[in-house]
Amino acid sequence: MGFFNNDGARTGLFFGATSGVITTIGLIAGLHAGTRSVTAVLGGIFVIAVADALSDALGIHLAEEADPNATQHHIWAATVTTFLTKFVFAISFAIPVLLLPLWPAVVASVAWGILVIAVLSYFIARAQEASPVAIIAEHVAIAMVVVVASHFIGVWVNAAFA
Repeated sequence: MGFFNNDGARTGLFFGATSGVITTIGLIAGLHAGTRSVTAVLGGIFVIAVADALSDALGIHLAEEADPNATQHHIWAATVTTFLTKFVFAISFAIPVLLLPLWPAVVASVAWGILVIAVLSYFIARAQEASPVAIIAEHVAIAMVVVVASHFIGVWVNAAFA
């Protein structure tokens, strides 16, 4: 069985990608609303890419170890794939911030994140033989709640502490 045909790797791929996207677009929306600072947004992306990827990888590792039926191969496949996937997806959001003015970079980042969530949701729907439209709509709606809530948290922090 190949590494990426492993259930642990599949778990790490979907969890890492989803967490990388949701956490990072929320962070970008909140930091932009709160600071309007390229430095703050870019720094946040880099911190998420490293610290949160390591944190999620450890979380998956411990969760998988708690399963008495999980093999060491499964556990480590989930751990490594979670870290790598979360790191790559989180760091990908630095590209628009480096190449565009901040507001268009925020819009591009949210669009990129929604696209990734939609594609992941499509593959989940196909695997479940369910309606892709319903699953994509549900997951995109949740992602947008994160973006909107993070934006307003940033606005509140700016008003309360700036």
